[in-house]
Amino acid sequence: MPKAYWIAHVTVTDAEQYKLYADGAPIAFSKYKARILARGGAYQQMEGSGHARNVVIEFDTMADALACYNSDEYQAAKKHRKDAGIADIVIVEGV
Repeated sequence: MPKAYWIAHVTVTDAEQYKLYADGAPIAFSKYKARILARGGAYQQMEGSGHARNVVIEFDTMADALACYNSDEYQAAKKHRKDAGIADIVIVEGV
């Protein structure tokens, strides 16, 4: 069964509020055995418009990735991110 990945591009507009999200989200990630492969760090925007923060999170299956996103734990953390930044998030199945 192929792995799945969250790919997120984020611009934080309120660091203090975003920290509440960043503190809460790992609870869901741990529950669904997520592995953070990239978070922040140096990047080069090669095409299109970008965001200052880029994140790649690996899950064992697409079902796990979707369950994590829809979990009560993640949704509780996500509420803190709502007014703290701009995010584009996609969940994609690997090959």
